[in-house]
Amino acid sequence: MSDTINAAVAALNAKMDGNGFDGTAKFVIEDEGSVIIDENGAHAGDEAADVTLTATQETFEAILAGDLDPTSAFMSGKLSIDGDMGAAMRLAQVLA
Repeated sequence: MSDTINAAVAALNAKMDGNGFDGTAKFVIEDEGSVIIDENGAHAGDEAADVTLTATQETFEAILAGDLDPTSAFMSGKLSIDGDMGAAMRLAQVLA
């Protein structure tokens, strides 16, 4: 597992502050791997999810840092979303 994925898992769990997510979401970080978020928090994995969000490492880090709004990233083509848009919207609220 890459250092980027390990850092993403730690950052997502810290951001969620011990809370889980109602559903499953997969963050695919291009050229690095993927992270699953579910009712137990975040962990490295590549299992099926309700929604898959794909972005570069730079875009993902900017979203986590609060420097880039996920909706703006999606609208500008920096973030692609495949699957349940409702789950993506709920996830954005959890990570805000």
